Amino acid sequence: MAVRPIVKFPDPVLTRPTKLLTEITDEIRTLVADMWETMYAAPGVGLAANQVGVPLRLAVIDTLEGDEPGSPGTKIVLVNPVLLEKRGRLYEDEGCLSFPGFTERVERPSWARVKAFDLEMREFDISGGGLLGRALCHETDHLNGMLYVDHLRGFKRDRLLKKVAKLQKNGMW
Repeated sequence: MAVRPIVKFPDPVLTRPTKLLTEITDEIRTLVADMWETMYAAPGVGLAANQVGVPLRLAVIDTLEGDEPGSPGTKIVLVNPVLLEKRGRLYEDEGCLSFPGFTERVERPSWARVKAFDLEMREFDISGGGLLGRALCHETDHLNGMLYVDHLRGFKRDRLLKKVAKLQKNGMW
């Protein structure tokens, strides 16, 4: 297992829809193991494959709070996830590993349901509210080429993008 570099905005791999996975190979299993290591090292609660430069429809999530990350039963691997249903509205601060150091208040559904496959290519549904619901939406967005800043409007969005551009210009991004 290895920690991989996290791709930062505005890399185009982040804004393009990812490709469906058709089979789980040893290479994919290694990628998933590396994604866990990378996510925990960052630290984060979710990571999409395109955030490590791999344009495949694959994400990992661990929303366990208060205990050690990676405890049994908390890790979720999403292969080819599809957002099926969402309800309500929730406004909370949200960040993204591809925008290190930035958070903004983002509107998300208060509950979401996703259909996906596991690493054995068995289909399953997962649903939840709060942090899990937000993570399901956030990671599915990534795989569709959408970023959390795409949920921001006006001044908030402009301010964040200007700060990123300034960091890039000064070689600090």
